[in-house]
Amino acid sequence: MIYPSIDKLLNKVGSKYLLVNIVSKRVKEMEETNHYQLKEKEYVSKKNIGKALEEISKDLIHLD
Repeated sequence: MIYPSIDKLLNKVGSKYLLVNIVSKRVKEMEETNHYQLKEKEYVSKKNIGKALEEISKDLIHLD
């Protein structure tokens, strides 16, 4: 099973297109600044894409 689930993420974001845009921007930010919102052990995913999705599912990224 994929974590976090796409259904849970779409309830928070609204569309797949917007989700992809938010995640891609967050991954670039993670790679450039090496800043993460959770501690390394709190993430389930090892890759930045999964970590960005986890941050969205935990409401750490807010949409304005």
